[in-house]
Amino acid sequence: MWRDVSDFREFYATSLGQVARRMICRQLHEAWPNVEGRAILGLGYAVPFLNGFRGEAARVVAAMPAEQGIMHWPTEEPSLTVLVDEDELPFPDFSFDRVVLVHNLEYAEQVRPLMREVWRVLADSGRLVVVVPNQRGLWARFDWTPFGHGLPYSSSQLSRLLRETLFTPLAIRRAVFMPPLKSNTTLAAASAWENIGRRYFPGFGGVIMSEAVKQIYSGSLVGNRPKRRRYVTVTNSHTRHQSRKQAEPSAAPKGP
Repeated sequence: MWRDVSDFREFYATSLGQVARRMICRQLHEAWPNVEGRAILGLGYAVPFLNGFRGEAARVVAAMPAEQGIMHWPTEEPSLTVLVDEDELPFPDFSFDRVVLVHNLEYAEQVRPLMREVWRVLADSGRLVVVVPNQRGLWARFDWTPFGHGLPYSSSQLSRLLRETLFTPLAIRRAVFMPPLKSNTTLAAASAWENIGRRYFPGFGGVIMSEAVKQIYSGSLVGNRPKRRRYVTVTNSHTRHQSRKQAEPSAAPKGP
């Protein structure tokens, strides 16, 4: 069951959410230390992890699934968010160099169509980072955080899914090793939990982050078919549950 955009926003406004964001961002920036001139797409609820790229990347867009709802981002600036159907993204082929998929895959009803669209909008040899709850981690077992909802993954399950959808896994990272507790003592020791967990208990991080590269095969894997695509921009502070558009019948298969 999809979480509402307001649930994500409220979580990342808490001290626990801010610590989780910081730990995930640290790993994300280690994976992509230089995004100068790149076009970056965040799919799902990715806005907490995109701010650090805005001053360097050429373009940053946050795409939010219609089932989740949409919010205005960044605050007090022109909106960079768009409401989308996850199985028909409103972007041209090969339009992004990097994609961050977070708070999306574990909720997706149609996983392979989603991954097919991610493949389609990525540039040749583009990079993808998928962030999902760790099946073995504590965070997947408690529902007071967004990581306690949806379908958690193991590293082997995630790697297999990526290979089956024409991505080559490059590296598995794990983050958020501290328990999902709101106590000041736990939060103050978050960095220590992270260092100890990554060194001695790498399998028990709260989230799994897999970086992958788009596979390029000979010939075209993306069918040319007419689509009715639409951007939905946000001008107020928060709009939820926008109506989903109806896709036209396919004339040819898309993507991998």
